[in-house]
Amino acid sequence: MDQPTVLVVDDEPKIRDIVRRYLEADGFAVLEQGDGPGALSAAREQHPDLIVLDVMLPGLDGVEVLRRLRESSQVPVILLTARDEEVDKLIGLAVGADDYMTKPFSGRELAARARVILRRVTPAPTGPIASATICHGALAIDPARREVTTAHGPATLTALDFDLLHTLARHPGLVLSRRQLLQSVWGADYYGDERVVDVHIRTLRKALGDDAADPVYIETVRSIGYRLIAPPSS
Repeated sequence: MDQPTVLVVDDEPKIRDIVRRYLEADGFAVLEQGDGPGALSAAREQHPDLIVLDVMLPGLDGVEVLRRLRESSQVPVILLTARDEEVDKLIGLAVGADDYMTKPFSGRELAARARVILRRVTPAPTGPIASATICHGALAIDPARREVTTAHGPATLTALDFDLLHTLARHPGLVLSRRQLLQSVWGADYYGDERVVDVHIRTLRKALGDDAADPVYIETVRSIGYRLIAPPSS
């Protein structure tokens, strides 16, 4: 496998240097940028495998950089924030971040999270069972093409949201806890907050045209987790 490349975007050279050293020690090649416009240019021209993106950046803030990236790219992104505020995390995750970390953070943990995310997005070998289309009422999920169709037509999902839906669809009618979903989708050694699942369920519902108050596809089971609703019998 080629050496994976990580683009590190932070306006503090000292932080970039620390992150670079930990990532290189873990086998990554590292690119650096110090502002929002530079981050967009580097992402579009050099196609990194993953981006570590600070929220507070000159030129364009990290959330706006992420929003523009998501118009054409599903490159995995870990957000960094200097403030322990839920709004930063939730907005970033809703826009399409895969994970977040609050400064000060452990460089060793960041490298571990990067490795987990890249393992998750690396395509696995497919066989007849793995690639079979899952039909659940009006919902059709094609794992081989990573395509989803609802009663209203094709749905556009991020890579992570597709994996989340696919996991629920492989256990129809069963309640999966947030921890179970984290282990299946993010990986067994994921370090982060379980609430990341809730944010991605919201973006998944939006993509499917599902209403949390009157769901057709995904039901919230209070204090436990989520399940794919059984389709009505014909």
